[in-house]
Amino acid sequence: MSQGRHVTMLTEGTYPHAHGGVSTWCDQLVRGMPEFDFTVTALTGSGREPVTWELPPNVRRHTAVPLWGPRPGRARAPRGRGTRRRFLGTYERFLLSLLDPDAQCDFGTELDALAVEARAGRLSAALRTEAAVRTLMWIWTMPHLPTTAARPTVHDALTATDLLEHALRPLATRIPEDSVAHAVSSGLATLPALAAKRLDGVPFLLTEHGIYLRERYLGYRSEAQRWPVKAFMLGFYRELNTLGYRRADLITPCNQYNRRWEERGGAHADRIRTVYNGVDPHAFPHAGAEPSVPTLSWAGRIDPIKDLETLVHAYALARAELPELRLRLFGAPPEGGEWYQTRLEKLAAELGVTDGIGWEGRVSDVARAYAAGHVVMLSSISEGFPFSIIEAMSCGRTTVSTDVGGVREAVGDTGLVVPPREPEALAAAAVELLRDGERRAELGRRARQRVIDRFTLRRSVGAFRQIYLELAGAPGAVYEPPLVETVDDWTLELKDPWYRDLAADGSAW
Repeated sequence: MSQGRHVTMLTEGTYPHAHGGVSTWCDQLVRGMPEFDFTVTALTGSGREPVTWELPPNVRRHTAVPLWGPRPGRARAPRGRGTRRRFLGTYERFLLSLLDPDAQCDFGTELDALAVEARAGRLSAALRTEAAVRTLMWIWTMPHLPTTAARPTVHDALTATDLLEHALRPLATRIPEDSVAHAVSSGLATLPALAAKRLDGVPFLLTEHGIYLRERYLGYRSEAQRWPVKAFMLGFYRELNTLGYRRADLITPCNQYNRRWEERGGAHADRIRTVYNGVDPHAFPHAGAEPSVPTLSWAGRIDPIKDLETLVHAYALARAELPELRLRLFGAPPEGGEWYQTRLEKLAAELGVTDGIGWEGRVSDVARAYAAGHVVMLSSISEGFPFSIIEAMSCGRTTVSTDVGGVREAVGDTGLVVPPREPEALAAAAVELLRDGERRAELGRRARQRVIDRFTLRRSVGAFRQIYLELAGAPGAVYEPPLVETVDDWTLELKDPWYRDLAADGSAW
């Protein structure tokens, strides 16, 4: 490996332990750059999660960092009165940075100090001491803080401390100093990169797919903890999110929607470059003839963020107008998330549509999932730049999607976009397209052309290749967007000879 061609990819709950859009993107990136060596550092739950992807040879090392399970590091907190006093001072200022803006304590400075403790193996035990819990209780009950009115209890303090200790475990992870640290989400995956950036001078690249902070707010709505605990943890995620935006050398959102969130969250506009996700049109060719029975298809991870309750409700409404209509769901829940599919099956039974829904499970050839329907559906409440949509578009299928994240940027005028959590709107759009075959065919043709014009895999991987070289300080490496020119209905990326060869022989995708 030549100098500057080592990347440490930091993931949370995705690659290589789970399937889904972000994992697909990670695998595309690694396989698309065999000249780079990758270390994959994956934040997981217990550390016992199996590797579900076959890792390519250029992944030189894979490490799972469990957020739960036994405490890492030393069994006891640091000894010595002076050492304990310094830690508690740091921890007090850290807590004030989360809970009391008027205290003017800097979250980043105190997080750096905690990273030193974590690297020495002392942080987890120190956070669980009685003195640390008392410090939180003391700050929580300051008269001028809103948490005082909620009367936080010792149980709340123990719960918040436990959640924080688990969240901070990635701080102990070291990143090779000769690499680029690439966090593929905001939040906890940025912790090792933030420490390496400040303590070791490692370049830090941040890519966001879904908006991590927004998804934490959505998720905490259904958590069982009392309000002081939720406010505490959301304050932590908010400060961590902002610090990641401000410290990253470069931020690469996968759509303009994310870019706007990042700028409002404190990111400098001149350090943001949008790089859209891409697909290989050869791997997702035109799907061909539609099925004989009117069918809606969906593909993805069966997870609450995909809001499949809305899709099942929409299917029931659409079926009332088109009795032969079928819904085929391709995908599976992540480990531990089987309860969600059970809930959906009960909902389908309550609505009387069980006989029309096919639970197809995960498929190796995802293109078949899109070919199985007349219209491809997406009902998510949060997305980045969804692969399921651009893959379906590449297959020449039109789509009905919820207006979240970069969906509207992806779809353009080739499908219908409706508000999230509105089954009536989702059903009406699906029925509208199902009743108009000529329009479906035209939208599908335009959808595939849109992918070829804008969202190819080579274009996406090529952009990250240049970014890696630039951040690593490779001589002459300056990021330049691919030069695009339209010729005879072909969009050619002129800097890639592969596209020039296609144009020369006149072949179609």
